[in-house]
Amino acid sequence: MNTIAREVWDWIKTFAVVVIIVLIIRTFFFANYMVHGESMMPTIENGERLIINKIGYEFSEPDRFDLVVFHANEESDYIKRVIGLPGDQIRYEDDTLYVNGEAVQEDYLAPYRSEAERGPFTSDFTLEEVTGKETVPQGKIFVLGDNRRNSMDSRRIGFVDMSEVVGEANLRYWPVDEFRVMR
Repeated sequence: MNTIAREVWDWIKTFAVVVIIVLIIRTFFFANYMVHGESMMPTIENGERLIINKIGYEFSEPDRFDLVVFHANEESDYIKRVIGLPGDQIRYEDDTLYVNGEAVQEDYLAPYRSEAERGPFTSDFTLEEVTGKETVPQGKIFVLGDNRRNSMDSRRIGFVDMSEVVGEANLRYWPVDEFRVMR
């Protein structure tokens, strides 16, 4: 083999290895996600792009208040905030979240509640009223959008099966001026 052919062959092998590594990383570790809709506003805006961490979600459940992406149906993935974990009793009363009978602060909503026009930011409900169950079943989570008045979340679609969770939103990278680690 002459020198040019050998160099071309080396480049082809290098490119193939890089493609395989990228495919493995995208398949098992991280994914790109573009936000569609306003259900997480103003925490996450329509059109923003996020990196989703897939690591560990095949084997364990998320933590309360994680931002997770899940398969809502065959065509769409949604991003929502985890509110209820398996075994939890959830209710909202007077704009306050109660988990297992105890009030829980939702600090991430504080700046937006003050902007809310008349009425509660989150309407009163119990888990049983919206799902027919008293507690979150094993293998499921209860999720809400941060834009509580305009969100297609567990109050309408029911529990999310853990097998449908793609991963946790960890990083917003677009638009560039909004680059930050998600919490």
